[in-house]
Amino acid sequence: MDFSAFLDQLQQQLKLPLPGTAAHEDLRALAVGNNLPRFDHKVPPRPGSVLILLYNDGGRIKFPLIKRAEYLGAHSGQISLPGGKAEPGEDVFQTALRECEEEIGVPQTNVTILGTLSEFFVMPSNFMVTPVIAVTEKTAFHPDPREVVRVLSADILDILADETIKKKEIQAAGKYTLMAPHFEIEGEVVWGATAMMLNEFRYVLRKAMGGLSTGNQYPR
Repeated sequence: MDFSAFLDQLQQQLKLPLPGTAAHEDLRALAVGNNLPRFDHKVPPRPGSVLILLYNDGGRIKFPLIKRAEYLGAHSGQISLPGGKAEPGEDVFQTALRECEEEIGVPQTNVTILGTLSEFFVMPSNFMVTPVIAVTEKTAFHPDPREVVRVLSADILDILADETIKKKEIQAAGKYTLMAPHFEIEGEVVWGATAMMLNEFRYVLRKAMGGLSTGNQYPR
C-alpha cells in the first residue's frame, strides 16, 4: 500500500463508527491513593480542536506534536497536539487549521482534511475537543516561541505497536500522583488527553493498515 492508498483507506475508516470512549479509557491516568483531583466546573465545556497532521517524510508517516511553554494553566509544559479553543463562528476544522498555523506555522492552504475522531472532554481545562485528521505535503515547522518550546516529529510506529504503551507514576499539578499509561516519543512522555486521543487514532490506523496487531509494518 503506497501513501496515497493509505490515506484513502484512512479516510474511509474515519467515516465508519469510531471506538470513542473505549479507546480513550485504555489510556486514562488513574489516581494513586486517595488524593484525587477534583474539578467543579460552573460553565459548559468550551469547544476546541486539535490537529493530527500527517506527512510523508522519506517514506515514513509522521505527525507533529508540540511541547507547550510553561504557564499558569492545566497543560503547562505538556506534550500536546497543535490546537486550542474555537473562536466565535468557527467550525472544528477552521479552529484546528488556524491553531496549527499560529502554533507551528503550517499554512492552512497546505492542509487537506481527511476527517475527525470522536469528541473528547478534557476535564482539567473544561474543553470539548474534536481531533481533526489531515495531511500536508509541507513539513517545515515554525513554532511560535511564546507557546511552543519544541516540535516533535512523531512516527505512526511510535503509537501503533502494543509495546509502545508504557506506564509510570506522574505528578500532576504538583500535588497529584497518577499512574499514567503513556507513549514515549523523542524522549518525551505523552500522556493524559493527548495520549487518550492518540489511542483512538491508533485503533483507526490499524484498521486502515489492514488490522495490524503489532504496528511493526509500514504501508508500501
